[in-house]
Amino acid sequence: MEFRVLTPFLILFLLLSSCTKEVKIDIPGYKEQIVVDGRIETGMPPIVLISKTQDIYSPTTLNAFLNSFQSGATITVSDGTNTVILDEICSDNLPPGTEAMAAALFGIPQQELTSYHLCAYSSFNTAIWGQVGKTYSLKIELNGKTYTSSTQIVQPTPLDSVYWVQDPGANPGYGFSWATLSDPPYQYDAYMWEVKRINMVNGATKDPNFKATFSPVIDDEFFNGTTFSFYYENPFTWNDNTVADKNKGYYKIGDSVAIRFSKLDATVYNFLEKKYMQLQTTGNPFAAPTMIPTNIQGGAIGLWAGYSPYYDTLYCTP
Repeated sequence: MEFRVLTPFLILFLLLSSCTKEVKIDIPGYKEQIVVDGRIETGMPPIVLISKTQDIYSPTTLNAFLNSFQSGATITVSDGTNTVILDEICSDNLPPGTEAMAAALFGIPQQELTSYHLCAYSSFNTAIWGQVGKTYSLKIELNGKTYTSSTQIVQPTPLDSVYWVQDPGANPGYGFSWATLSDPPYQYDAYMWEVKRINMVNGATKDPNFKATFSPVIDDEFFNGTTFSFYYENPFTWNDNTVADKNKGYYKIGDSVAIRFSKLDATVYNFLEKKYMQLQTTGNPFAAPTMIPTNIQGGAIGLWAGYSPYYDTLYCTP
């Protein structure tokens, strides 16, 4: 008969491996907050959407999303001279003749407006539409609470030129959009790049609304007062199953691209820069947490943003 002797180290290992300890993690409770998503840009009416945050464990259905939007608020926008109370406007009950503007404001195709009960606050009173050089204050009164903010529409900076360059690594006829910018010296400037293809397809433009690119906001911390060239990709191709993988991110010969190059103040830039950083790192377990700032006072979160866009058109030709 064979006997085996357990060493002290093996005995200690067996004792330690048999021990268990209950670990309790204190997860902060869910606290509901009001979320403000408001904007005003040159020549356009203010638009404000109000929603409430949702518990991470709540359903993520379309109905839950639509039900998060808040009605019954009194919202005032002032430019220091004109003060206007915004109207509550719903996508499925629009005044005749306002469908095209509403589609642009809500960011959904015009033919789909009646499919959703999406409400926002805006005004067709042109006295309060965006003008360069003005500061716009926002006041929201909802459920006995008041939230405030302010934003500027700063002087826009035009692009020197826009052009298309075929990329050597792509199939023939595919490339990026390029632009040259002369950044004003001795001042802070921040920009946002958005695009849509305006090729006509079946009687309509190929892309109904502007879309931001992968990393659409920049400021002049490292190029203040200089002239330089830069490029951006085509954001509409990434999830387009009709585009070959090798051609994703590119524009092709024959594309016509409307460019909206908006100027931002520092507060708006800081919010958007953190927002897009968070979107880019979603799902990455090694990414550092991103805290998105807010310029809403009174306990709500979100953004009230002023934009001064410069528009240009890029024709993708050699």
